[in-house]
Amino acid sequence: MNSRPSIEVEDTDFGPDTVDRMVEVADMMTVLAAERLMAVAVLHAEARERGPRMSAEILDRSVRLEIASELRITEYAAGELLALADGVVHRYPAVYDVLHRAEMTEKHAQILITAVDSVDPPLRAQVLDEGMTLATELPVGSFRRAMRALVDRVRAVSLVERHSQAVAGRRVYIEPVDDAMSWLHALIPSVEAHAIQQRLTGIAGAIVGRRSESESGSGADSDVAADDTRTTDQVRADALSDLLIDGDTTLLPDAARGVRASVVVTVPVMSLLGSDAPTEPATVEGVGPIPIDRARELCGGADGWMRVLTHPETGMVLSVSRDRYSPPPSLRKLVKWRSARCMAPGCGVPASRCQIDHTLAWEHGGETSLWNSAPLCQGHHTIKHHGSWVVQQIDGSGGAIEWTSPSGRRYVVKPERPMPAFRPSDEPPPF
Repeated sequence: MNSRPSIEVEDTDFGPDTVDRMVEVADMMTVLAAERLMAVAVLHAEARERGPRMSAEILDRSVRLEIASELRITEYAAGELLALADGVVHRYPAVYDVLHRAEMTEKHAQILITAVDSVDPPLRAQVLDEGMTLATELPVGSFRRAMRALVDRVRAVSLVERHSQAVAGRRVYIEPVDDAMSWLHALIPSVEAHAIQQRLTGIAGAIVGRRSESESGSGADSDVAADDTRTTDQVRADALSDLLIDGDTTLLPDAARGVRASVVVTVPVMSLLGSDAPTEPATVEGVGPIPIDRARELCGGADGWMRVLTHPETGMVLSVSRDRYSPPPSLRKLVKWRSARCMAPGCGVPASRCQIDHTLAWEHGGETSLWNSAPLCQGHHTIKHHGSWVVQQIDGSGGAIEWTSPSGRRYVVKPERPMPAFRPSDEPPPF
């Protein structure tokens, strides 16, 4: 199983400070949140004892009203609190114990309960056990993604059958709205949907980018109209209409006409070869698990598919180094595939929308290599260079990044797919 993005906070030699106080207060609030859930569960039980003849619907509505009135929240929020209390206290009491020790937050508990309830009863114990471990290790955003992946993985045994049934329901329909406009809905497989969206985004990016160059005077472009003020969303919608109505892209600028979709499909090599041994499902970046037959089809050779094979036990071992500042396309793809998301603590921005950062800056002697590259979103790229944080890759970790804050605390962010890399030695050969 591939490791998921995670953050580890390492102890420091610093004495208690404002950050320690903040953490202490947060832990106290988490313990009190657990106590509140217990009180809500007890209140619900007492109401059932007082009104055994009352219908369950009326009784629950009565309890929700009292909770909402006392806590000054909406009845909808009170209902969510009741549901969470029932899950944490009665159905999955192990979650209450972990929450009461402040080893996960109330939000973690809510995500965990929702994920466990979403799978069939025989699978719930597995999701609960692994989920509680993840909840003690990951921040909320990373934990939510990890739970989605976990649920997908445990349900993968029936993925082929469920996917076949879902594909049978594919359709296209129109939903009229106001002002002579309509929504065009298409229920299609996620792989194709993401490929379509990516191609439209690429076309729009090419058109808007060329227009910006023309307006700035940095390049003459006769293909771009001077009065074209469309937004990226508008250009994307127009490109979709052109492609579906005309069937070609001859009206688009040259830079946009050749844009094609590029989708990353990751397949365990044993599955690709038809091994009967149990393996993880094939996945598509941004989509999730897909049937292995579909993965074999995608890996058959169509251009635009980045095919990455992973061994179920040893993983991929690769060394990449370039004597240039800008990463070549192959290295750029590999760095983003390894991390999947921005490698800043807790960030959820997909790697496809991130910049490739030299962990050790180029001007300070950093190389353009796998062991010195990581995707960072624009905001965290700026913080890294101007926010007094110290960032470094951890040797032998397969791509983990250590961030040291201005207060001296260290946060370790692990990539989605740790990948060991053979790194050239600085030592001279022994002969």
